[in-house]
Amino acid sequence: MKERVLATVVIFLLRCLAKLSFANTQRLGGVLGKLFWLGDSSATRVTKVNVELAFPERSPDEQKALIQASLIETGKLFAEFGVMWEWPSEKALGLIHSVENKELFDLATEQGKGLIVLAPHHGNWELVGLYLSTLRPMAALYKPPKIKTLEDYMSSVRGRHGSELVPTNKRGVVRLFSILKDHGMVGILPDQVPGGTGGLFAPFMGVETNTIKLVSRLIDRTNCLVVSLCAMRRSDGQGFDMVFRKADPEIYSKDVETSVAALNRSVEACVRDRPEQYQWEYKRFKDARKGSRHTYG
Repeated sequence: MKERVLATVVIFLLRCLAKLSFANTQRLGGVLGKLFWLGDSSATRVTKVNVELAFPERSPDEQKALIQASLIETGKLFAEFGVMWEWPSEKALGLIHSVENKELFDLATEQGKGLIVLAPHHGNWELVGLYLSTLRPMAALYKPPKIKTLEDYMSSVRGRHGSELVPTNKRGVVRLFSILKDHGMVGILPDQVPGGTGGLFAPFMGVETNTIKLVSRLIDRTNCLVVSLCAMRRSDGQGFDMVFRKADPEIYSKDVETSVAALNRSVEACVRDRPEQYQWEYKRFKDARKGSRHTYG
């Protein structure tokens, strides 16, 4: 009963957010981010740890500025969920002002192989999924929420262009192999902390970090290609620029450790471009060797 009420409240709030203009969504998100900072929230504390680990070469003032900017960008991301999930697809896609390096995607498609699109927690990854689903059929790996009502809602909005949502379990992974062998397209968030034996340690932003092996396994067994894509918030507050990037070439190595390290470098290439738009509020280093499990207190 409590879960159903919570789901109803969440969906109601998302629909309220969807009634705002995009400009007002950005303003509200900025206010949320400032409240995170002023309230010394858990998000603030996690962001502080992550920024200090990832950017030790920056001065304390530079780190502080990045922490504040990151919290503001994360506030905008939260406010944007109503837009991404409740606006008509065409209206949401209208927020895209440019697409950089799309020839990388087109070339991969022309080669007639399976394609993995890496979509790290950078900018607005919900828009990445929506945009990709308009280019060709795709499947997206996702972790279902614990609340069933929310799972049904998320599945309906994320799949409204025909995207197949594949859960993060054994059956879902088997499905990904099948899709790529049939030369399909798969979207994966590459920077989530894997559970069980699903990861190995590789450098990420200079920190030995538990990293998924799945992408490397999929490449090895399906001979697929890999690109990354991020939806970057424009500085003028008017929408997003989609940015494709090549994956680090060593991601295709048969040696899994080499491949996984290249996966992290591929994510880093995105992050270092506009680090304030990366979701530093996520406990990415919770299983890191440096700082161990006590990193976040």
